Amino acid sequence: MTIEHIEIRRAHINLVSPFRTSFGVEVDRDLLYVHVVGSDEEGWGECVAMAAPLYSSEYVDGCDEVMTRYLLPMITPTMTAQEFVLAASSIRGNFMAKAAVETALLDYQLRRDKMSLATFLGATQTRVASGVSVGIQSTTEELLETVSGYLAQGYVRIKLKIEPGLDIERVRAVREAFGDDMLLQVDANSAYTIDDASHLAKLDEFNLLLIEQPLPEEDLIGHVELSKKIGTPICLDESITTFDVARGALDIGACSIINIKPGRVGGYLESKKIHDLCVSRGVPVWCGGMLETGIGRAANLALAALPGFTLPGDTSASSRYFTQDVTDPFVLRDGYIDVPNTVGIGVRPIADVLDAMSSKSTKYVVSP
Repeated sequence: MTIEHIEIRRAHINLVSPFRTSFGVEVDRDLLYVHVVGSDEEGWGECVAMAAPLYSSEYVDGCDEVMTRYLLPMITPTMTAQEFVLAASSIRGNFMAKAAVETALLDYQLRRDKMSLATFLGATQTRVASGVSVGIQSTTEELLETVSGYLAQGYVRIKLKIEPGLDIERVRAVREAFGDDMLLQVDANSAYTIDDASHLAKLDEFNLLLIEQPLPEEDLIGHVELSKKIGTPICLDESITTFDVARGALDIGACSIINIKPGRVGGYLESKKIHDLCVSRGVPVWCGGMLETGIGRAANLALAALPGFTLPGDTSASSRYFTQDVTDPFVLRDGYIDVPNTVGIGVRPIADVLDAMSSKSTKYVVSP
């Protein structure tokens, strides 16, 4: 079997409610899918970049450009995902664009080989504990109501987005309202500086699982300093872009937990390497989310089923974000979501739904 062409599909989907973080508010998602089509099989990948370069320097239009100008011309009819990763290493950065292409190639070759992504990566779980990320709310009362609703749905861990001025008292209110037994963590998305260390130390009284990315992503040394001034474990997110960065961050003590987002690190092959590194160091990892639709969510669940993922991740149910997902929905059951156990990533888009969401489709013929 050989790859015949690759389709780049652009689409759009609305969120069920606005999602506010320290860097902005999202009300919808510009979607970018990679569709690998072979002689008698196919594969899908989802690009997780946002519409604007706020969370990351990458953004969806830029990823589209990088794919079409640089990444897709590298692909040959018999290229594997592993071979693509080696070829694409000549292109600096652009991890989200690379990850989407790698995922589509992996899905294609694993469907061809009749193997699931979960099995390929080394998953040991058939379902994954599901946490939920709670955006910054307008009032404390709205926050408490929102958290209460997610707990009622069965989510086993709550993550609160925070920013200066909307942090200590908000966390206090949630902890007092729902008790010390609730798994609770916070995510700053780089909203603070090392000068805020004494302020962030006030979070120690709330017995949090972790504080995620408190300082700017480039400030690894600042995170080392901060870890000496606060008791809450530091987890890095935006800072961790490669295996080498992860190894360095652990070597210098910049964090004690890592959030692995496949799109941020360039794909599932790199994610597996970071997972294995952390397992060898006894460092817990968990799988973060980027408001993925079902295509990206399915692949994330396969990764989150690996043995080192000991903390609940952001692999929430489809209904957390979308009225109608592009695939059959992922459903929360008793605090867990099932890991797809069929070939490849385990899902395909619903053709009519994707067509209705799509704004553009471009086909690229793969040449020998």
